[in-house]
Parts: sequence; structure tokens; C-alpha cells
Amino acid sequence: MDLDHARTVAVEAAEAAGALVLAGTRGALGVRAKGGSGDVVTDLDLASEKLLLERILTAFPSHTVIAEESGLVGAAGGEWTWLVDPLDGTNNVAIGLPAYVVGVALCRGRRPVVGVVHDPVSARTWSAVRGRGARSSAPGSPTAVRLASPYAPRPHGPLLAWTQGYGVSRDDATARALTSAMELRARRVLRLWAPLLSWAMLARGDIDGIVGYRAEAVDLPAGALLAMEAGIEIRALDGGPFEECFDGTPDDRSFVAAHPRALPGLLDLLR
Repeated sequence: MDLDHARTVAVEAAEAAGALVLAGTRGALGVRAKGGSGDVVTDLDLASEKLLLERILTAFPSHTVIAEESGLVGAAGGEWTWLVDPLDGTNNVAIGLPAYVVGVALCRGRRPVVGVVHDPVSARTWSAVRGRGARSSAPGSPTAVRLASPYAPRPHGPLLAWTQGYGVSRDDATARALTSAMELRARRVLRLWAPLLSWAMLARGDIDGIVGYRAEAVDLPAGALLAMEAGIEIRALDGGPFEECFDGTPDDRSFVAAHPRALPGLLDLLR
């Protein structure tokens, strides 16, 4: 398997889907409820996902795809599985907030080996191949710039992002305890409704850490791989090992992510 080719396919597909979404936000938007948790889906989610599925399955017809809206496409349990989030930040798009991205990951077995995040608004793409680092580029740019994650403590506490899965209820005791600890001791806590955008910000060094509670399986691997290849460390909430896999239980997708020098302080903050 040529992972550089897979990255190229994923980048080109994500950028094409992002162009479709960006154009669509300038017109009338079809929005409807999705599930019973207050989530929504738009016509742009479906159109973007259709494009991504066509691009990926044309290039890799024997692979499996798990997509945000379509679910499982192909047989489960194969060696290669693509994860597709066609519009991460749908709720933002629905209210006219320009904070959303397109995310794609390729997993071998349980773990991601390629991750791509494209921001249509800034026209930037971040991508990573396991063991080969992360990079950022503008669409069509002939060169790529490797990401960096510098860290210097902020004088009034860390700048953090919070993400949680759709299934987490408003009265979940763990979620309330975690967010209360963050609000009390952090300089600021961002709730972007677009986890992959938070991962890109962490990889760039714009924020100091992310705390995730029962995160969604489709978008976690791409963001986690991007951040790790940029130098970010990820741990379970108790400080133990964390695996950036798309299977397992929702609790397996609870984590703390930060620059290695910032991680001990963030774990202490949450305790």
C-alpha cells in the first residue's frame, strides 16, 4: 500500500469536498434534525460525503469506508478502512458560523495511518502519514511546510478546547466535573463544535490542549494522528496510555492531548 498515494487521494478529495461546501454556504441551506440529541444534518453534509465516497472508492475499490452519514460502506473487518467526516462543524454552518472542516482518515486495522483535515474557509490543508510527520499546505501549493508545536506557558493559564460525543447528556457527572475544572483553572475553554478544527489548532500550537470525553469515532483518528505527528502527546483521562482507534467503546475515546511539556500540568488541572 502506497501511503503517499493514499494521502494525495485524501487531500484532493477533501479539498474538492471543501470547495463544494464553501460554495454551498453562500446559498440557501437545507437543514434538518438528526437523532434526538439536538444534532442536525444539512444538504451539504450529504453532497460532500457523496463526493468523498466516490473519490475514495474509485481509487481504492476494495477498501471499506465508514462515513458520518452513510455508515459502513463495504464489508467490515478488512485491513484498510477509511473514515469520512464530510462536514465537521455542521451546527456551525447551520447558524452561519464559518468554523468547519472536512476530515478523512485511512486506518490499517484499528489505527490511523493517514489523516487529512481541510479548512475551506482558510483554504489550508493539514495532513499526516504515520511515522513521517505532519504538514500544512495551501491547495495547489508545490511545497509543504512541516507543522510545529512550540510551547510556552501562558501567564493566566492554558488555552484549551473541549469536545464531547453526541451521546453525552447534559447532566453527565463526568463531563460536568471535567468542564468545571477547566473553566476554573484555564485561561479560556473553546467549544468549537468542530473537533477536527481543534486538532489542527493544537498541532499548530494555537491552543495548549484538548480534553475529549467519549469523542466521536469517525473524526477522532484523523485529528489525533495529525496532532501526534506534529509532536503532541495523547493520554487517557487517568494519564494512562491512549489508542487513537475508531473501534472500542465511547469511554475508550476519552483523552487529554497536549504538548509533552504541557501534559503533566493539564492532567493535574483535571484532577
